[in-house]
Amino acid sequence: MSGLHPQLPFPEAAKSELLSAQLRSNLRKVTHTIREKRLSAVAELPYWEELRVLGEATKNEALAHLSDHLLELEKNVKARGGQVHWATDAQEARELVAQIAERHQVRELIKVKSITSDEIELNKALDERGIHAIETDLAELIVQLSHDTPSHILVPAIHRNRAEIQALFNRELPGEGHLSDLPADLAGAARRYLRHKFLTTKMAVSGANFGIADTGTVCVVESEGNGRMCVTLPEVLVSIMGVEKVLPTWDDISVFMELLPRSSTAERMNPYTSFWSGVTADDGPQEFHLILLDNGRSKVLADQTGRQTLRCIRCSACLNVCPVYERAGGHAYGSVYPGPIGAILTPQLLGMQDHNANTLPGASSLCGACFDACPVRINIPQVLIYLRGEVTKDKGPSVEQLAMQGMRLAMSAGWRFEGAIKLARIGQGPLVQDGTISWLPGMLGGWTQSRDLGAFPDQSFREWWRERQRNQAKAGAPTPSDKSPANRDAKEPGEQV
Repeated sequence: MSGLHPQLPFPEAAKSELLSAQLRSNLRKVTHTIREKRLSAVAELPYWEELRVLGEATKNEALAHLSDHLLELEKNVKARGGQVHWATDAQEARELVAQIAERHQVRELIKVKSITSDEIELNKALDERGIHAIETDLAELIVQLSHDTPSHILVPAIHRNRAEIQALFNRELPGEGHLSDLPADLAGAARRYLRHKFLTTKMAVSGANFGIADTGTVCVVESEGNGRMCVTLPEVLVSIMGVEKVLPTWDDISVFMELLPRSSTAERMNPYTSFWSGVTADDGPQEFHLILLDNGRSKVLADQTGRQTLRCIRCSACLNVCPVYERAGGHAYGSVYPGPIGAILTPQLLGMQDHNANTLPGASSLCGACFDACPVRINIPQVLIYLRGEVTKDKGPSVEQLAMQGMRLAMSAGWRFEGAIKLARIGQGPLVQDGTISWLPGMLGGWTQSRDLGAFPDQSFREWWRERQRNQAKAGAPTPSDKSPANRDAKEPGEQV
């Protein structure tokens, strides 16, 4: 897995991804389909906006008293027979999982789809210790078998089509080789392969959608049933949970059971929602470990503007409405967290000094669609602008900053602005062809790489307006100032009050 660290700046990575017409076609089809289904599902609830506000408030309360809720969660998990571990960073979390596997002499384990485990690059670390982790989510399995990386939070293999998956399964799955590209045949092949793993594997690793402090309960929501198999059949279960996933009370979960399914898969109810609290004799795993992962989250929590990012419930609604993601795809972000949420989460987790990650806040048109779609009202555009400022605040004056300051000065007074327009009208002469400017020199050339600029007209609006007033005055017609608010209510001859 690629983990958190982008290997390239976003503009450079996106440029290569944009060359794939097949990728853009796949992304457009899937994101538009999910987007339209989500709008229909959300429209069924007349109180959807109130529910969003409640989700926002619930997460804010949980984050405001995070340490208290985490300690309560630890106490209640232990009281029910579970074990709790604290991991400061990815290395500690990976080491904990590996030690548990080695203690049980496990050389193969099964995994529930977990973006948190991808964040810490768990599969790679386990492979280096001779432990093979098998992804049981269909899309994650496709990504794993193709030695690829996820490109979407909800649909990790969104960049693959049926023909590609057909060829992959025929090549990689034992006993296959003559599969058609029918979805039922492809799903059946995955089911045959995974069912054997479910029944014979001793240990499983999961993520967690939510942890509930007052009951010591961990929750995983998923759509295929593979998660239910993983958290009930093996003898040993290890769940890796980001510390921001904790909720204070059992009652709080009901809010997110309405928000999450509609926002992610556009369903009224999630097909499989698994809850477990510690260990129950002769029922399910007999050893349960909960790893509470920080990995930069405390640093994000300390930032007054950026901390709202931790409200994210990983629904991926922001990806499906983002025009940048739709065209560039998830791999351009270079992180397991792609799209708008990744553009603000990744650089905060890594620190704004990471020169590849700090280009991600620029991966946005600031259209605001992500905020409208977010079920917990994360103001992603606000955080994007804030992070862009963080990138530049320690740098000296740049050419762009000086240019913007010059524009501010020119626009702060009418006479300066008019003078600047006159100078631009004169200076544009050699650049104008047929009323447009198709080429600009030097650093300004970025504007004309994919667009033409309209030439400055021979007469500005201000000049036209003054000329119009002069002509009206000469003709004796009333000027706009005669219709000022102060005179608007004056009674004219013949007018009845």
